[in-house]
Amino acid sequence: MQECPARGPGSRTPRRRTDLGTELDRSRAGTGPISTKGDRGESTTVDHNGSVDRTAPDPLARLLAAPPPLPAKEALPRLRELLTGVPVRGVVVTAPPGTGKTTLVPPLVAQILTAPDGDRRVIVTQPRRVAARAAARRLATLLDEPLGATIGYAVRGERRTGPRTRVEIVTAGLLLRRLQAEPDLPGVAAVVLDEVHERSLESDLLLALLLDARALHEDLTILAMSATADLDRLPIMLGDGGPTKTAGTGPGTAAAPIVSVADPLHPVEEVWAPPPPRTPRLGPRGVPRELLAHVAATAQRALSERTGDALVFLPGAREVDDVVSRLRASLPGDTDVLPLHGRLGASAQDAALAPSPPGRRRVVVATNVAESSLTVPGVRIVVDAALARRPCLDVARGMSGLMTVGASRSEGVQRAGRAGREGPGAVYRCCSPVDWARAPQAPVPEILSADLTRAALELAVWGAPGGAGLSWIDPPPAPAMEAAHRTLMRLGLLEGEAGMSSTADDGDGSRGSGGPGGSGYTDGPGGSDGPSSASPSTTALGRAVARIPAEVRQARALLTAGGT
Repeated sequence: MQECPARGPGSRTPRRRTDLGTELDRSRAGTGPISTKGDRGESTTVDHNGSVDRTAPDPLARLLAAPPPLPAKEALPRLRELLTGVPVRGVVVTAPPGTGKTTLVPPLVAQILTAPDGDRRVIVTQPRRVAARAAARRLATLLDEPLGATIGYAVRGERRTGPRTRVEIVTAGLLLRRLQAEPDLPGVAAVVLDEVHERSLESDLLLALLLDARALHEDLTILAMSATADLDRLPIMLGDGGPTKTAGTGPGTAAAPIVSVADPLHPVEEVWAPPPPRTPRLGPRGVPRELLAHVAATAQRALSERTGDALVFLPGAREVDDVVSRLRASLPGDTDVLPLHGRLGASAQDAALAPSPPGRRRVVVATNVAESSLTVPGVRIVVDAALARRPCLDVARGMSGLMTVGASRSEGVQRAGRAGREGPGAVYRCCSPVDWARAPQAPVPEILSADLTRAALELAVWGAPGGAGLSWIDPPPAPAMEAAHRTLMRLGLLEGEAGMSSTADDGDGSRGSGGPGGSGYTDGPGGSDGPSSASPSTTALGRAVARIPAEVRQARALLTAGGT
């Protein structure tokens, strides 16, 4: 097993690591029809029975010639212009939830940057496994192909790709491990980072490492897609990867272009449905049962007052199951009540995302998976418990946990928007106008509040301990990173000095990238901004733990229990 060299002055390029886990087996065993090209250049489709349709066009070209009537269709000409010829190295796409960016942008990128008979593909990341599977199935259905042909996906424990797959949809965590194994991402023409506005710790880390690795992959294009347009740093970070200044403050590289999709939202009526005066929204043990009863009653009221299907938002799987049980016991037989959260099996998740049968109504009770990364058809009613679950650091235990808090206003706006995608709708907010006014404008990014132990280990394996020299939307807080290093050293996963004089660039991108290629610091290689030679490095056990997609302590326990 090769070790990553120390990232001191003059040594900033991590060695390529190719031994990370059987989960990232890069075999391309076919599971569906395979697109090839005939001797005269015509497109051909071959199935496993040997039958051939020599008149079938490129399936991606066929889709884009007559795309579904989604608002994102209007942005495709501009995006095609940016990617044709010598493509730009980075693009930011802003589009509200439900406008079709996940459905139309990846096929366009793949049609331009890959070939039906080539060995390159476009990787699309989703924040959750359910979203990755759903997006892949949606695209494969539009192409009238089975999964594993032109469209494939890979999540933990499940993979459906083939030798001619041109769009592969994966979770951010899986791509992160693949990137650690092969920093130059062979065979990848572009990476599309979807739902970057969610600001999960994993997606922020992945973005930083991808920008760092772009020095090894000169023709890699990175697209970041966001449901909001408030990430001012993204265009600067996605420029050409070199040193830059903040926009409009002197010499630097050009910011990445922004392609925006208009919001065609229908009117959404806002109905305030606060709980009774003595019913708390939060209790010492999480969400009180009295509030869950109120949410269920509000959903029943909404169904009696409105037409269409309903989407109910709750903070976690336990609350979802509770409200589902209440609604099934009280609603009439022509109404289906379906849960939707990450713990469900694929068939149950698919059932929640399918349209209602004729003559029936549906209530989908979901966690925030339906907030932006999934579209539930037929919804004209949203019932919002106005709560969210956040990862946070328990300082006393030195471990991360989940805390239920009031949802931010930006989350509430996105949830309400689900009621206005197909026609006029209504949102029933289970809070008072005062609670809404006191809510934060946006959630705190996970990187600023969560336990950084896993992220610190990933950064050390990458060769950038503490995140030094990487470009971040928000850099990891130095105290939290130092605490993570101390934890890793106590577990025997790091060795060296725990303290870091600097964790990352100063937030304006002026230090650039410090990873593969060694081109990132404005002082040049060996400049004074680089991490010191005393920076912590991973031990053999630390590298083994990093290969396991689990919380650091759990992964270490598995290895030590097995005698590793």
